[in-house]
Amino acid sequence: MGHFGRAAQACAISQPALSVQMKELEALLGAPLIERGPRQVRLSPLGEELAERARAILRAVDEIGELARSAQGPLAGRLRIGVIPTIAPYLLPALIKDWTARHPQLDIHPREAVTQTLIGDLINGELDVALLALPVSEPSLHEEPLFEEEFMLVRSAEDAGKPVPTAEGLRLMRLLLLEEGHCFREQALAFCNPGGAPPRALMEGSSLSTLVQMVGAGIGVTLIPQMAVTIEGGAAPVDIARLAAPTPSRRVGMVWRKTTPLADQLLQLAELVRAMPR
Repeated sequence: MGHFGRAAQACAISQPALSVQMKELEALLGAPLIERGPRQVRLSPLGEELAERARAILRAVDEIGELARSAQGPLAGRLRIGVIPTIAPYLLPALIKDWTARHPQLDIHPREAVTQTLIGDLINGELDVALLALPVSEPSLHEEPLFEEEFMLVRSAEDAGKPVPTAEGLRLMRLLLLEEGHCFREQALAFCNPGGAPPRALMEGSSLSTLVQMVGAGIGVTLIPQMAVTIEGGAAPVDIARLAAPTPSRRVGMVWRKTTPLADQLLQLAELVRAMPR
């Protein structure tokens, strides 16, 4: 955290009490755990190593609960699932409805965040599973592919019926993309910039809904995943068209720790997602 006040708040104790406990631990170990500066504190090399080992212990303790749940058979109890913003509004409501109908004892706790945040939370044991775009290429995580979906072009309603621009043509248009941190942004740029050259103009938004509304106002064009068409296509005066081959797409999948005892149950949930109508 780099801040005693925020750390104390997270631990639900006072800042002086936390400071005293840290000094007592340092005295017990005979080495400093924290480098104290005038405005910020940071972990010493020993503190970093100790913190990582503590995280591993906490993950192992958390997996004891998962082990007990897995021994009971069908999924029950708390399931912490992370979902990226370009999937959450379009798939998560139907997914939760389907899962809870089949597993009434399942208590789903969803969290929406960008890919890198979800990966970190999975590794740290703060999530059980994540629904995102593959690959994530993290050795400690299992990737379970679910389905492929195309990207669709969103342009002004006035352009309906006109030829669909190629990737090269999109580079010459004002392209609206999600802000930094969203994997969908990088996937769209990879299609529009096969040679690495940036589009003529680039504007950013915080959500696909924002981008579509901007297109409806005549500001530019954007790309959205196919699962978003039903919701976003009717929310603004836009035309949605399929891009020419090779059509850009993404692979959606579920990701969980390779060590989780819930792997068999999560595989069953993955099968349910594959069977859902899209």
